[in-house]
Amino acid sequence: MERIIMHCDMNNFFASVEILLNPALRGLPVAVCGSVEERRGIVLAKSEEAKKCGVKTGDAIWQAKQKCPDMLVVPPHYDRYLMCSKLAHKVYYRFTNKIEPFGIDECWLDLTGYKGNSTDLAYKIKEEIKKELNLTISVGVSFNKIFAKLGSDLKKPDAVTCIPESDFKEMVWGLPVSDLLGVGSSTYRKLKRIGVMTIGDLANLDSNFVRKMLGKNGVALVEAANGKDYSPVRLYDKQIPIKSIGRGITCVEDLFSIDEVNKVLIMLSQIVAAKLFENNLKAGGLQLAVKANDLTYRLFQCRMPVNTFSSYEIADKAKEIFKTEYDWFKPVRALTVRAINLTSADLPYQPDLFQSFSNHEKYVKLEKTMNLIRGKFGNGAVALAATCGNIKTPENHDKMWL
Repeated sequence: MERIIMHCDMNNFFASVEILLNPALRGLPVAVCGSVEERRGIVLAKSEEAKKCGVKTGDAIWQAKQKCPDMLVVPPHYDRYLMCSKLAHKVYYRFTNKIEPFGIDECWLDLTGYKGNSTDLAYKIKEEIKKELNLTISVGVSFNKIFAKLGSDLKKPDAVTCIPESDFKEMVWGLPVSDLLGVGSSTYRKLKRIGVMTIGDLANLDSNFVRKMLGKNGVALVEAANGKDYSPVRLYDKQIPIKSIGRGITCVEDLFSIDEVNKVLIMLSQIVAAKLFENNLKAGGLQLAVKANDLTYRLFQCRMPVNTFSSYEIADKAKEIFKTEYDWFKPVRALTVRAINLTSADLPYQPDLFQSFSNHEKYVKLEKTMNLIRGKFGNGAVALAATCGNIKTPENHDKMWL
Protein backbone atom coordinates (compact mmCIF):
# COMPACT_ATOMS: atom_id res chain seq x y z
CA MET A 1 0.00 0.00 0.00
CA GLU A 2 1.46 3.34 -1.04
CA ARG A 3 1.91 5.73 1.84
CA ILE A 4 -0.05 9.00 1.90
CA ILE A 5 1.94 11.57 3.82
CA MET A 6 0.94 15.23 4.08
CA HIS A 7 2.89 18.19 5.36
CA CYS A 8 0.75 21.11 6.52
CA ASP A 9 2.52 24.46 6.85
CA MET A 10 0.63 27.44 8.26
CA ASN A 11 1.40 30.42 6.02
CA ASN A 12 3.26 33.39 7.54
CA PHE A 13 2.02 32.02 10.84
CA PHE A 14 3.06 34.62 13.42
CA ALA A 15 2.09 37.53 11.16
CA SER A 16 -1.19 35.85 10.16
CA VAL A 17 -2.19 35.39 13.82
CA GLU A 18 -1.37 39.04 14.58
CA ILE A 19 -3.54 40.15 11.64
CA LEU A 20 -6.31 37.81 12.77
CA LEU A 21 -6.26 39.42 16.22
CA ASN A 22 -5.99 42.95 14.81
CA PRO A 23 -7.95 43.12 11.50
CA ALA A 24 -6.78 46.73 10.98
CA LEU A 25 -3.42 45.23 9.92
CA ARG A 26 -4.95 43.26 7.04
CA GLY A 27 -3.56 44.21 3.65
CA LEU A 28 -0.61 46.09 5.17
CA PRO A 29 3.08 45.17 5.23
CA VAL A 30 3.50 43.69 8.72
CA ALA A 31 6.51 42.10 10.38
CA VAL A 32 6.63 40.32 13.73
CA CYS A 33 9.99 41.24 15.24
CA GLY A 34 11.99 40.49 18.35
CA SER A 35 12.83 43.10 20.94
CA VAL A 36 15.32 45.76 19.89
CA GLU A 37 16.04 46.55 23.55
CA GLU A 38 17.01 42.92 24.18
CA ARG A 39 19.04 42.81 20.94
CA ARG A 40 16.68 40.40 19.26
CA GLY A 41 15.62 42.98 16.70
CA ILE A 42 15.13 40.67 13.73
CA VAL A 43 12.14 39.71 11.60
CA LEU A 44 10.53 36.53 12.90
CA ALA A 45 7.65 36.49 10.40
CA LYS A 46 6.19 38.77 7.76
CA SER A 47 2.92 39.25 5.90
CA GLU A 48 2.61 38.61 2.17
CA GLU A 49 2.69 42.37 1.55
CA ALA A 50 6.03 42.70 3.38
CA LYS A 51 7.32 39.60 1.61
CA LYS A 52 6.58 41.16 -1.79
CA CYS A 53 8.84 44.07 -0.80
CA GLY A 54 11.71 41.65 -0.27
CA VAL A 55 11.53 41.39 3.53
CA LYS A 56 12.96 38.08 4.71
CA THR A 57 12.82 36.18 7.97
CA GLY A 58 16.05 36.89 9.83
CA ASP A 59 16.47 40.42 8.47
CA ALA A 60 17.45 43.03 11.01
CA ILE A 61 14.64 45.53 11.50
CA TRP A 62 16.69 48.32 9.95
CA GLN A 63 17.37 46.14 6.89
CA ALA A 64 13.69 45.30 6.54
CA LYS A 65 12.76 48.99 6.86
CA GLN A 66 15.12 49.85 4.03
CA LYS A 67 13.33 47.36 1.80
CA CYS A 68 9.86 48.35 3.00
CA PRO A 69 9.74 51.82 4.63
CA ASP A 70 6.00 51.51 5.42
CA MET A 71 6.43 48.18 7.22
CA LEU A 72 4.58 47.95 10.53
CA VAL A 73 6.49 46.24 13.34
CA VAL A 74 4.57 44.25 15.98
CA PRO A 75 6.00 42.27 18.92
CA PRO A 76 5.51 38.48 19.13
CA HIS A 77 2.78 36.94 21.30
CA TYR A 78 3.81 33.31 21.67
CA ASP A 79 0.86 32.30 23.83
CA ARG A 80 -1.50 33.25 21.01
CA TYR A 81 0.54 31.33 18.44
CA LEU A 82 0.56 28.24 20.65
CA MET A 83 -3.22 28.44 21.08
CA CYS A 84 -3.79 28.64 17.29
CA SER A 85 -1.33 25.79 16.74
CA LYS A 86 -3.26 23.54 19.12
CA LEU A 87 -6.56 24.44 17.43
CA ALA A 88 -5.07 23.43 14.08
CA HIS A 89 -3.93 20.12 15.57
CA LYS A 90 -7.53 19.46 16.64
CA VAL A 91 -8.65 19.86 13.03
CA TYR A 92 -5.93 17.47 11.81
CA TYR A 93 -6.91 14.95 14.50
CA ARG A 94 -10.33 14.49 12.87
CA PHE A 95 -8.57 12.87 9.93
CA THR A 96 -5.77 10.88 11.62
CA ASN A 97 -4.10 10.25 14.95
CA LYS A 98 -0.69 10.13 13.26
CA ILE A 99 0.27 13.79 13.57
CA GLU A 100 3.91 14.79 14.07
CA PRO A 101 4.49 18.49 14.80
CA PHE A 102 7.56 20.04 13.18
CA GLY A 103 7.81 23.33 15.00
CA ILE A 104 4.82 25.37 16.11
CA ASP A 105 3.37 25.93 12.61
CA GLU A 106 4.08 22.70 10.72
CA CYS A 107 2.85 19.10 10.98
CA TRP A 108 3.19 15.84 9.12
CA LEU A 109 0.05 13.71 8.78
CA ASP A 110 -0.05 10.03 7.81
CA LEU A 111 -3.27 9.19 5.97
CA THR A 112 -2.15 5.88 4.48
CA GLY A 113 -5.17 3.70 3.76
CA TYR A 114 -7.47 6.56 2.75
CA LYS A 115 -9.66 5.21 -0.06
CA GLY A 116 -10.45 8.47 -1.84
CA ASN A 117 -8.32 10.96 -3.75
CA SER A 118 -5.50 12.18 -1.49
CA THR A 119 -5.23 15.55 -3.23
CA ASP A 120 -8.93 16.20 -2.71
CA LEU A 121 -8.50 15.29 0.95
CA ALA A 122 -5.64 17.79 1.25
CA TYR A 123 -7.90 20.53 -0.14
CA LYS A 124 -10.58 19.54 2.36
CA ILE A 125 -8.18 19.83 5.30
CA LYS A 126 -6.91 23.17 3.98
CA GLU A 127 -10.41 24.58 3.64
CA GLU A 128 -11.46 23.43 7.12
CA ILE A 129 -8.48 25.25 8.64
CA LYS A 130 -9.43 28.37 6.70
CA LYS A 131 -13.11 28.18 7.67
CA GLU A 132 -12.59 27.46 11.36
CA LEU A 133 -9.41 29.42 12.16
CA ASN A 134 -9.41 32.02 9.37
CA LEU A 135 -5.80 31.03 8.66
CA THR A 136 -4.32 29.55 5.49
CA ILE A 137 -2.01 26.57 5.08
CA SER A 138 0.02 25.08 2.28
CA VAL A 139 -0.13 21.29 2.00
CA GLY A 140 2.37 18.95 0.39
CA VAL A 141 1.16 15.44 -0.48
CA SER A 142 3.64 12.67 -1.21
CA PHE A 143 4.74 9.13 -0.36
CA ASN A 144 7.26 10.16 2.30
CA LYS A 145 7.86 12.91 4.83
CA ILE A 146 10.73 14.68 3.08
CA PHE A 147 8.95 15.05 -0.26
CA ALA A 148 5.72 16.07 1.49
CA LYS A 149 7.67 18.85 3.21
CA LEU A 150 9.22 19.81 -0.12
CA GLY A 151 5.76 19.94 -1.68
CA SER A 152 4.37 22.35 0.91
CA ASP A 153 7.35 24.65 0.25
CA LEU A 154 6.92 24.65 -3.53
CA LYS A 155 3.67 26.62 -3.68
CA LYS A 156 2.57 29.23 -1.14
CA PRO A 157 0.29 30.55 0.22
CA ASP A 158 -2.98 28.64 0.49
CA ALA A 159 -2.04 25.84 -1.90
CA VAL A 160 -1.78 22.08 -2.36
CA THR A 161 1.12 20.39 -4.19
CA CYS A 162 1.26 16.67 -4.88
CA ILE A 163 4.52 14.81 -5.56
CA PRO A 164 3.53 11.24 -6.52
CA GLU A 165 6.01 8.38 -6.44
CA SER A 166 5.62 7.81 -10.18
CA ASP A 167 6.67 11.37 -11.11
CA PHE A 168 8.97 12.49 -8.31
CA LYS A 169 12.16 12.54 -10.40
CA GLU A 170 10.65 14.91 -12.97
CA MET A 171 9.25 17.17 -10.23
CA VAL A 172 12.08 17.07 -7.70
CA TRP A 173 15.46 16.37 -9.26
CA GLY A 174 15.71 19.72 -11.05
CA LEU A 175 15.19 21.73 -7.84
CA PRO A 176 18.09 23.36 -5.95
CA VAL A 177 19.74 20.93 -3.55
CA SER A 178 19.27 23.50 -0.75
CA ASP A 179 15.49 22.89 -0.99
CA LEU A 180 15.88 19.37 0.42
CA LEU A 181 15.19 19.00 4.13
CA GLY A 182 18.48 18.34 5.91
CA VAL A 183 20.69 20.34 3.55
CA GLY A 184 21.72 23.26 5.72
CA SER A 185 24.09 26.08 4.86
CA SER A 186 27.25 24.15 5.82
CA THR A 187 26.25 21.03 3.88
CA TYR A 188 25.21 23.17 0.91
CA ARG A 189 28.64 24.83 0.77
CA LYS A 190 30.36 21.44 0.79
CA LEU A 191 28.10 20.09 -1.96
CA LYS A 192 28.49 23.23 -4.03
CA ARG A 193 32.29 22.87 -3.95
CA ILE A 194 32.00 19.52 -5.75
CA GLY A 195 29.43 20.78 -8.25
CA VAL A 196 26.27 19.38 -6.65
CA MET A 197 23.67 22.06 -7.40
CA THR A 198 20.40 20.14 -7.74
CA ILE A 199 18.61 17.38 -5.86
CA GLY A 200 19.20 15.17 -8.90
CA ASP A 201 22.95 15.78 -8.66
CA LEU A 202 22.82 14.66 -5.04
CA ALA A 203 20.71 11.59 -5.88
CA ASN A 204 23.35 10.38 -8.34
CA LEU A 205 26.35 10.66 -6.01
CA ASP A 206 28.18 7.53 -4.93
CA SER A 207 27.21 6.64 -1.34
CA ASN A 208 30.77 5.74 -0.31
CA PHE A 209 32.07 9.08 -1.58
CA VAL A 210 29.33 10.97 0.28
CA ARG A 211 30.03 9.02 3.46
CA LYS A 212 33.65 10.15 3.40
CA MET A 213 32.63 13.76 2.82
CA LEU A 214 29.51 14.12 5.01
CA GLY A 215 29.35 10.99 7.13
CA LYS A 216 26.24 8.88 7.61
CA ASN A 217 24.01 11.96 7.38
CA GLY A 218 25.25 12.47 3.84
CA VAL A 219 24.26 8.92 2.91
CA ALA A 220 20.79 9.58 4.36
CA LEU A 221 20.51 12.69 2.17
CA VAL A 222 21.36 10.69 -0.96
CA GLU A 223 18.72 8.14 0.01
CA ALA A 224 16.17 10.92 0.59
CA ALA A 225 16.92 12.48 -2.80
CA ASN A 226 16.13 9.07 -4.35
CA GLY A 227 12.78 8.93 -2.55
CA LYS A 228 13.97 6.37 0.01
CA ASP A 229 12.72 8.06 3.17
CA TYR A 230 10.83 5.53 5.26
CA SER A 231 10.69 7.46 8.53
CA PRO A 232 7.27 7.06 10.19
CA VAL A 233 4.92 9.80 11.32
CA ARG A 234 4.60 9.53 15.09
CA LEU A 235 1.34 9.08 16.92
CA TYR A 236 0.15 12.46 18.16
CA ASP A 237 0.10 11.48 21.83
CA LYS A 238 3.43 9.65 21.74
CA GLN A 239 5.98 11.30 24.01
CA ILE A 240 9.37 11.97 22.45
CA PRO A 241 12.35 10.92 24.56
CA ILE A 242 14.25 13.94 25.83
CA LYS A 243 17.82 13.87 24.48
CA SER A 244 19.03 17.17 25.90
CA ILE A 245 17.84 20.12 27.97
CA GLY A 246 19.29 23.56 27.38
CA ARG A 247 18.75 27.23 27.89
CA GLY A 248 20.36 30.14 26.09
CA ILE A 249 20.08 33.88 26.36
CA THR A 250 21.22 36.97 24.50
CA CYS A 251 22.51 39.56 26.96
CA VAL A 252 21.30 43.12 26.82
CA GLU A 253 24.90 44.32 27.02
CA ASP A 254 28.13 42.58 26.10
CA LEU A 255 29.94 40.71 28.87
CA PHE A 256 33.58 41.66 29.47
CA SER A 257 34.63 39.65 32.54
CA ILE A 258 34.43 36.15 33.97
CA ASP A 259 32.36 37.49 36.88
CA GLU A 260 29.68 38.79 34.51
CA VAL A 261 29.74 35.54 32.53
CA ASN A 262 29.56 33.44 35.70
CA LYS A 263 26.34 35.13 36.89
CA VAL A 264 24.67 34.36 33.56
CA LEU A 265 25.94 30.76 33.62
CA ILE A 266 24.54 30.27 37.11
CA MET A 267 21.14 31.67 36.09
CA LEU A 268 21.00 29.42 33.00
CA SER A 269 22.19 26.40 34.99
CA GLN A 270 19.38 26.87 37.51
CA ILE A 271 16.82 26.71 34.69
CA VAL A 272 18.44 23.63 33.14
CA ALA A 273 18.72 21.91 36.54
CA ALA A 274 15.07 22.60 37.35
CA LYS A 275 13.98 21.03 34.04
CA LEU A 276 16.19 18.00 34.67
CA PHE A 277 14.62 17.58 38.10
CA GLU A 278 11.11 18.04 36.67
CA ASN A 279 11.72 15.26 34.13
CA ASN A 280 13.53 12.98 36.61
CA LEU A 281 16.76 13.14 34.60
CA LYS A 282 20.44 13.67 35.27
CA ALA A 283 23.10 15.13 32.99
CA GLY A 284 26.12 13.00 32.12
CA GLY A 285 27.66 15.71 29.95
CA LEU A 286 27.53 19.43 29.33
CA GLN A 287 27.62 21.68 26.27
CA LEU A 288 28.47 25.37 26.40
CA ALA A 289 27.78 27.62 23.40
CA VAL A 290 29.33 31.09 23.33
CA LYS A 291 28.44 33.79 20.81
CA ALA A 292 30.81 36.75 20.65
CA ASN A 293 29.70 40.27 19.82
CA ASP A 294 30.90 39.81 16.22
CA LEU A 295 28.32 36.94 16.02
CA THR A 296 30.97 34.21 15.75
CA TYR A 297 29.79 31.04 17.49
CA ARG A 298 31.80 28.48 19.46
CA LEU A 299 30.61 25.21 20.97
CA PHE A 300 32.40 23.28 23.72
CA GLN A 301 31.41 20.12 25.59
CA CYS A 302 32.68 17.72 28.23
CA ARG A 303 31.60 14.92 30.54
CA MET A 304 30.34 15.63 34.03
CA PRO A 305 32.34 14.07 36.89
CA VAL A 306 29.10 12.43 38.01
CA ASN A 307 25.58 12.39 36.55
CA THR A 308 23.69 15.21 38.22
CA PHE A 309 20.75 17.62 38.24
CA SER A 310 22.53 19.99 40.62
CA SER A 311 22.57 23.58 39.34
CA TYR A 312 25.76 24.22 41.33
CA GLU A 313 27.63 21.36 39.67
CA ILE A 314 26.34 22.29 36.21
CA ALA A 315 27.27 25.96 36.67
CA ASP A 316 30.67 25.05 38.10
CA LYS A 317 31.47 22.84 35.11
CA ALA A 318 30.18 25.48 32.66
CA LYS A 319 32.46 28.08 34.26
CA GLU A 320 35.39 25.68 34.08
CA ILE A 321 34.79 25.07 30.36
CA PHE A 322 34.51 28.79 29.67
CA LYS A 323 37.69 29.69 31.55
CA THR A 324 39.63 26.88 29.83
CA GLU A 325 38.35 27.29 26.27
CA TYR A 326 37.33 30.90 25.67
CA ASP A 327 40.25 33.22 24.90
CA TRP A 328 38.37 36.54 25.12
CA PHE A 329 39.14 37.43 21.52
CA LYS A 330 35.83 39.33 21.63
CA PRO A 331 33.32 40.26 24.37
CA VAL A 332 30.44 37.81 24.89
CA ARG A 333 26.96 38.52 23.54
CA ALA A 334 25.08 35.25 24.16
CA LEU A 335 25.48 32.04 26.18
CA THR A 336 23.77 28.66 26.11
CA VAL A 337 24.09 25.88 28.68
CA ARG A 338 22.86 22.42 27.60
CA ALA A 339 22.70 19.18 29.57
CA ILE A 340 23.48 16.13 27.39
CA ASN A 341 23.97 12.35 27.80
CA LEU A 342 20.84 12.24 29.94
CA THR A 343 20.00 9.31 32.20
CA SER A 344 17.17 8.54 34.57
CA ALA A 345 17.59 10.12 37.99
CA ASP A 346 16.49 6.78 39.47
CA LEU A 347 19.62 4.99 38.27
CA PRO A 348 22.25 4.51 41.01
CA TYR A 349 25.71 5.96 40.44
CA GLN A 350 28.97 4.12 40.95
CA PRO A 351 31.41 6.25 42.99
CA ASP A 352 35.01 6.47 41.84
CA LEU A 353 37.39 4.98 44.42
CA PHE A 354 39.61 8.06 44.21
CA GLN A 355 36.89 10.71 44.36
CA SER A 356 34.76 11.91 47.24
CA PHE A 357 31.02 12.27 46.56
CA SER A 358 30.11 13.92 49.83
CA ASN A 359 29.83 17.32 48.13
CA HIS A 360 27.78 15.82 45.29
CA GLU A 361 25.27 14.35 47.73
CA LYS A 362 25.07 17.69 49.55
CA TYR A 363 24.36 19.55 46.29
CA VAL A 364 21.71 17.01 45.27
CA LYS A 365 19.89 17.49 48.59
CA LEU A 366 20.12 21.25 48.20
CA GLU A 367 18.72 21.07 44.66
CA LYS A 368 15.78 18.95 45.78
CA THR A 369 15.00 21.45 48.55
CA MET A 370 15.19 24.40 46.13
CA ASN A 371 12.85 22.68 43.70
CA LEU A 372 10.35 21.89 46.42
CA ILE A 373 10.30 25.60 47.29
CA ARG A 374 9.91 26.56 43.62
CA GLY A 375 7.08 24.05 43.22
CA LYS A 376 5.19 25.63 46.10
CA PHE A 377 5.94 29.32 45.61
CA GLY A 378 6.94 29.69 41.94
CA ASN A 379 10.10 29.60 39.83
CA GLY A 380 11.41 32.91 41.15
CA ALA A 381 10.97 31.99 44.83
CA VAL A 382 14.56 30.90 45.38
CA ALA A 383 17.86 31.46 43.58
CA LEU A 384 21.56 31.21 44.33
CA ALA A 385 23.06 34.30 45.97
CA ALA A 386 25.82 34.37 43.36
CA THR A 387 23.28 35.59 40.79
CA CYS A 388 22.50 38.71 42.79
CA GLY A 389 23.70 41.99 41.37
CA ASN A 390 23.82 43.39 37.87
CA ILE A 391 23.17 40.52 35.46
CA LYS A 392 23.04 41.98 31.97
CA THR A 393 20.23 39.81 30.63
CA PRO A 394 16.65 40.60 29.57
CA GLU A 395 14.41 41.56 32.47
CA ASN A 396 12.00 38.69 31.81
CA HIS A 397 14.65 35.95 31.92
CA ASP A 398 12.93 34.31 34.87
CA LYS A 399 9.89 33.60 32.66
CA MET A 400 11.92 31.90 29.94
CA TRP A 401 11.62 28.35 31.20
CA LEU A 402 11.85 25.50 28.69
